[in-house]
Amino acid sequence: MDSNLLKVFVAVANTKSISLGAKELNYTQSNATLRIKQLEKSLGYELFHRTNRGVVLTLEGEKLYPYAIEILKKVEEATLKIRNLDYQELLRIGSTQSNTTIRLPKFIDRLNEDFKEMKLEFIVDSSLNLIEQLLDYKLDIAFVNGDPKHKDLEILNIFKEDIVLVEPFEKEAQKTIFAYKNGCLNRIFLEEYLSQKEKSVYKKVNLENYELILSCVKAGYGVALFSRPIIEKFGYTQKLKITNMDFNLDTYMVCRKDYIPLIEKYLREIKF
Repeated sequence: MDSNLLKVFVAVANTKSISLGAKELNYTQSNATLRIKQLEKSLGYELFHRTNRGVVLTLEGEKLYPYAIEILKKVEEATLKIRNLDYQELLRIGSTQSNTTIRLPKFIDRLNEDFKEMKLEFIVDSSLNLIEQLLDYKLDIAFVNGDPKHKDLEILNIFKEDIVLVEPFEKEAQKTIFAYKNGCLNRIFLEEYLSQKEKSVYKKVNLENYELILSCVKAGYGVALFSRPIIEKFGYTQKLKITNMDFNLDTYMVCRKDYIPLIEKYLREIKF
């Protein structure tokens, strides 16, 4: 089965439109239509119902869709493995914002020095989103908060974090939890900690700027959970009430068990 035809099929199914599917793949609409017809002819079934609003999967199309997704993932995985057969040409790195702030620049410097020909790509997101992208073969490695404990993931390295609760010094904080974004494990752990400590309901606010979060906490607008080096980096050590936390939110470098980078040994041994 031609994976290129399946790629068009999936794009059209996802967008519910031949024109939008074609646009997503940089094809002409007529080219996409032809490829859909070729796939339908090879299978002996119509895969889409044509409507005034676009297209809808037929029963046969619905049955094919999950297999098409799996085939395309395997093709992408095989392609990447072949490209990196002799050496790691490309390393796609995912990182939480906290790890990006603390150690990613040092990691990049080390890779650039030790693997001068290797290209790097980066995605900064929450731990939960990074794990999802890693499982979907969109990343090679990811720095995430806490052990993901997933059967398909391999732990390559662990970096210890000194996790602390930050509150205003001389005033009572408003009932607000500040975090970087949805899916941030710092916020999830802080919610659980506060729920056990008191019965108050906390509002959740996302601010994608650590210095702004620290400033808001200092002003009494809420509380947040940080790794201590971030507080030190922005000069807030003496400006906030800091409480040590007793739970583990270390940073884990992980990859897929079925797609371990060629520089695995290097990644397991690297220290900062």
